[in-house]
Amino acid sequence: MLIGAHVSTGGGLPRAIERAEGMDCESIQIFNQSPRMWRPTRYSDEDFAEFRQAMDASKVEVVAIHAIYLINPATNDKEMRKKSLDSLTHALRVGDGIGAMGVVVHPGALKDDTRANARKRAVKLIKEALAETERCPILYENTAGSPQLLGRDFDETAELIDKTGGPKRLGLCIDSCHLHATGYDVRTPHGMKDLVDEIDAKIGLKQLKLLHVNDSRDARGSNRDRHAPIPNGEIGRNGMRAFLGEPRLQGLPAVLEGPGVDGKAPVRKDIQITRRLHREAIRKRS
Repeated sequence: MLIGAHVSTGGGLPRAIERAEGMDCESIQIFNQSPRMWRPTRYSDEDFAEFRQAMDASKVEVVAIHAIYLINPATNDKEMRKKSLDSLTHALRVGDGIGAMGVVVHPGALKDDTRANARKRAVKLIKEALAETERCPILYENTAGSPQLLGRDFDETAELIDKTGGPKRLGLCIDSCHLHATGYDVRTPHGMKDLVDEIDAKIGLKQLKLLHVNDSRDARGSNRDRHAPIPNGEIGRNGMRAFLGEPRLQGLPAVLEGPGVDGKAPVRKDIQITRRLHREAIRKRS
């Protein structure tokens, strides 16, 4: 398992690798632009080359991009649709430039429309973004279970993958906090086995590309996406061992999003804690 964290690109793309090295990351996630602004960051081919050179010289093996929070691929508002399409296309182009393993996307919100109509709009927008770019995949992230959001179960995510173009440039990212909030039992080996069995049956394990490793401030089934420092939340130490120790998840990149032990972004100590929990889980299973 390649354990790492979401890191800042402040000061330029290569600074993300510098920060990752300071935290002892093996994988990282970045935003391609400010997550709460529509204005894209203009990167050059030289910026991309410098990032790849820095990454090649580091122990970071995988980089993922998280699309900004503002986009809504399912929107029926024309201005929002254009902004969402432009931002997602930009994220994929940055992914092409830096060799990212994928862009993590929330499929979108229904607002006041039906799920069927929202799915159609999301599929159309995402297909357009993929058509405008070359290689970088889109990774649909499971949600915390709100009925207002697409991707609340693996049946719907499988349909989105199929209708957006199939497995070639589509994949899945799972978030431990979101799964817990939706009602999945990620806190026991048996619960994790059932979860991975479901993903395998409905989507296929080859499409599972990335793990978001987050503890939860709320009880299982709360439908609330509120992270807690690992392992001080409701998932807890034993639960994190179960999640990290599931045999079929080994080898995947596992990214901490935070908050960390100091209540802010993850730091080196958070990586060390997570890595220790992973080692303990593997030893227990062997």
